[in-house]
Amino acid sequence: MPDAAGAILAHSVGLGPKRLRKGRVLEAADIEALCAAGYAEVTVARLDTDDLHEDDAALALARALVPDPQAAGLALNPVGTGRVNIVAQGPGLLAVNAALVHAVNAIDPAITVATLPDLMRVERGAMAATVKIIAYGVAASAVTRACGAGRGALRLMPPVLRRASLIQTQVQPGEDGAKGHAVTAARLERLGVTLDPLCLVPHQIDPLAQALQQAQGEVVLILTGSATSDLHDTAPEALRRAGGHVVHFGMPVDPGNLLFLGYLGARPVIGLPGCAKSPALNGADWVMERIICGQQVTAADIMAMGVGGLLKEIPTRPRPRRQGEPAQPDRAQD
Repeated sequence: MPDAAGAILAHSVGLGPKRLRKGRVLEAADIEALCAAGYAEVTVARLDTDDLHEDDAALALARALVPDPQAAGLALNPVGTGRVNIVAQGPGLLAVNAALVHAVNAIDPAITVATLPDLMRVERGAMAATVKIIAYGVAASAVTRACGAGRGALRLMPPVLRRASLIQTQVQPGEDGAKGHAVTAARLERLGVTLDPLCLVPHQIDPLAQALQQAQGEVVLILTGSATSDLHDTAPEALRRAGGHVVHFGMPVDPGNLLFLGYLGARPVIGLPGCAKSPALNGADWVMERIICGQQVTAADIMAMGVGGLLKEIPTRPRPRRQGEPAQPDRAQD
């Protein structure tokens, strides 16, 4: 037992009310306590001369992934048991260089990095990634290669827009738009964006065009009382009449198909699908969040959202949709 001093305890050991946790570097006092408790031997691990301890390896890799935490908008939590959690310092979108993370994970099975999906929205304090060294130690040369392969792979894109306008259209008298405004305000608040007061106009091209021209937000959102069906429906035509243009209509995300994106001067205009009246995640969230965080969203970007774009089954359709059965007509949900 005395020769276990300085070795790493491989399995946790109970000592009455106390417990020696696995991964602990055994000291002389630990050996005495083990002997007093009747243990004649314990299983330990010893590092080779060219190994790095799990904590040192994890910290080195985390620092490589995020070499300037303040600039990257991320923070490294204290290391322990071969793990460093990387957390967001504020709201925003996590930018992950997937190729670099894959390269790190391919170097040694004991070296692992797990992240949230690229461009996923996070709040302050949310875990964005975790570095975990599986073994008690790993070859220093492998850690050096991993640090080189993954340098700068993670960063947070914070919001750059702070004010939004929402224009809603009224198809029938008596529609007040309060729910759509409240749900949209809550969505924007998560990224620190303030929504202008309620703006409700008739579901007609001219009133909507006038409201667009008067909107003051850095990004303008349109939520129509009747779903936008094509490029020449009421909302896209109103944007053109206001002097803007439509970049793209439709997206391969469900729910969220009936979104359109355009510009009025330099300001982005997003025609929200009807499902945006619900707080549930939909395709409009992805477009809105990227624009708020300073990303230019193109038609190609939207059309590339299909993989992973099946966010949930719409409740009015069979789950799963039965083969050979036509989809239920509920375009207002799209």
